[in-house]
Amino acid sequence: MSKFVHLHNHSDFSLQDAAAAVKSIVAAAAKYDMKAVALTDHGVMYGIPKFYKAAKDKNIKAIVGMEAYITLDESRFEKKVQPPAMPGQKKKKPYHHLILLAKNKTGYQNLAKLSSLGFLEGYYYRPRIDWELLEKYHEGLICTSACLGGVISSFLVNDNYEKAKDTAQRFQNLFGDDFYLELQDHFMPEDQIVLEKVPQLSKELGIKMVATNDCHYVKKEDAYAHNILLLMGDKTGEADYRQLRYHTDQIYFKSQEEMTELFSKYEGAVENTLEITDKIDFKLDSKGYYFPDFPIPAEFPEKNLDAYFEHLSREKLKELFGENPGEVVQERFEYELNTIRDMGFSGYFLIVQDFIAAARGLGIPVGPGRGSAAGSLIAYVLGITKINPLEYDLLFERFLNPARRSMPDIDVDFADEGRGEVIEYVKRKYGADSVSQIITFTTLSSKAVIRDVARVLDIPLFTVNN
Repeated sequence: MSKFVHLHNHSDFSLQDAAAAVKSIVAAAAKYDMKAVALTDHGVMYGIPKFYKAAKDKNIKAIVGMEAYITLDESRFEKKVQPPAMPGQKKKKPYHHLILLAKNKTGYQNLAKLSSLGFLEGYYYRPRIDWELLEKYHEGLICTSACLGGVISSFLVNDNYEKAKDTAQRFQNLFGDDFYLELQDHFMPEDQIVLEKVPQLSKELGIKMVATNDCHYVKKEDAYAHNILLLMGDKTGEADYRQLRYHTDQIYFKSQEEMTELFSKYEGAVENTLEITDKIDFKLDSKGYYFPDFPIPAEFPEKNLDAYFEHLSREKLKELFGENPGEVVQERFEYELNTIRDMGFSGYFLIVQDFIAAARGLGIPVGPGRGSAAGSLIAYVLGITKINPLEYDLLFERFLNPARRSMPDIDVDFADEGRGEVIEYVKRKYGADSVSQIITFTTLSSKAVIRDVARVLDIPLFTVNN
């Protein structure tokens, strides 16, 4: 039976900050018989699709979240140089942390909006949001006060109880009963200050407490490996890997029993993890594809994508092969045409051929085609590729297979200097909200990792090479 749910977890998508793979977080939740688990990476939602699928596969409720970077009393547009730290103090950061969890579809959309705007408008060291954005996009979100990096905890640690109280009321006024005060205990002195004062805040303001653990790795013994990961970003070579940068080995994925025992004296803190879980009613809809609307020319009588796709394809076939293309070409053409139409990808092909034709019209060099799309005669006919697949016995089914209904993937290469023009063309024609650039992640090679780890461990390079 589930008595506790982890609501504050970082995966390796909190880049060079956490060492837990998404699947390992979900596997740990399953191991400890938890009915749900959250993912709250720093300022981003990169890991959510993989996380949601992993949780679904384990029959665990996926709680979609993010630990936002927020600048509470300044605009996200302000990028002030922070003053040097006083002796014995840390340099002040231009942001604080705040946990946001999606209750429903509206909350998910707002969470995605906040993450995007943090990068587009508030980026300064980190993708920051401000109070204005939080007010605008708070609907459908549950908010918790985060870790020692949270604004309320920061005030409490710095002995400013009244400021912490005012800030807590501010969040309470915005989120109502969907705002919770987080409790964490990693056996650090600062934690004890917060643990002492948060119950008082909770009682005075009527704000419920919730227990979390700021998980950055799965097992306790991963602490030093995690520390090495952090120090790989330290180019000075002065840090000692044996000294934990986060000053604790407790930020691991603890069992229900460990968390229940740790927070037993804080009324409702453990139980409220279940209350929050029960509030969440969100399923990530990954069914179907959503294409921009391709504008059918006004002179074409039928306002139907399939009909126009067939018309354009047949016209282009005549241009390339003449009135009588031959039995082999005609048979392959009809097969591909019907397959593309039946699978609902007429609009996709029309859009791709459109922006490729536009690029060529602008004098931007376009690649001849690569990958499985080179196996499509229709792609060749429409000018998407410059390769006739029949000349090379290329298979259409490697590109689009009726037995495996998946989105076709057409790789298109543009000259670097013209790429921006193509993107702007697509945005103008189909709308900026229909165009997105997608991140790709690279992983370090084994050889590079060995060298970086050796540097952190102060192992001489010649030893590594040998």
